[in-house]
Amino acid sequence: MKKLLFLSVALAMVMLVSCGLGSSHQAEREEDTVDVNDLIRDHTIYGLCGGIPSTSQLKVVTDNGDTLTLDITPAQNNHKMLGAVRVGDRLAVMTNKNQTEATKVININYLLGDWVMPDPLDGSDEVGIRIKEGGVAESIEMTNIIYRTWRIYNGQLEITYIREGGGQSEETDYYDILKLSQDSLVYKTIGKPQDEEETLEYTRWKEKPVPDLHGLKLEEHQDEFMKL
Repeated sequence: MKKLLFLSVALAMVMLVSCGLGSSHQAEREEDTVDVNDLIRDHTIYGLCGGIPSTSQLKVVTDNGDTLTLDITPAQNNHKMLGAVRVGDRLAVMTNKNQTEATKVININYLLGDWVMPDPLDGSDEVGIRIKEGGVAESIEMTNIIYRTWRIYNGQLEITYIREGGGQSEETDYYDILKLSQDSLVYKTIGKPQDEEETLEYTRWKEKPVPDLHGLKLEEHQDEFMKL
């Protein structure tokens, strides 16, 4: 009887230890899964500027209806205040885990619009990208690349496009916005080999001014030669 009792107790101990190990491994797997999902989730907070209490604070009314009062000192110190902020502007914000500090603030109102640069091939014309509301992107005077969509993903600018001769196969590039103002947009490719990295510098497209003729009018030529 003593032997049977000893064996029963030992078997019970083994089963308890096994269950404990199994639960531990399962918990570790669940924790790993949460970590992976956390990595691929977009942590950007979207909303409107609800107020500017001070030079180092910003109120954001999020798309979820929450109101956050954020210390923007980290973003200011790291030059990540991208675009001057006014009450009512639409923002994309990256914060710390407690959502008390802003590490990056992107003014979407500034980002929208037509952005151009001299054609890299010969500089004879202006080419660029049109960033529209609703995540729509379009090419400006470009045939080799057709822009399709854009979004802010984890504080980075994500752009999808189709290359000339690439069929309908979409490609996606990610960019770190280095500068954003009323007239300038500069971003750099990330996640690519060093020899494929590039920094793109745009200016906001402006309609060319009509030349001032100081009241003079161009005469219309009536001779037959000029009509040909």
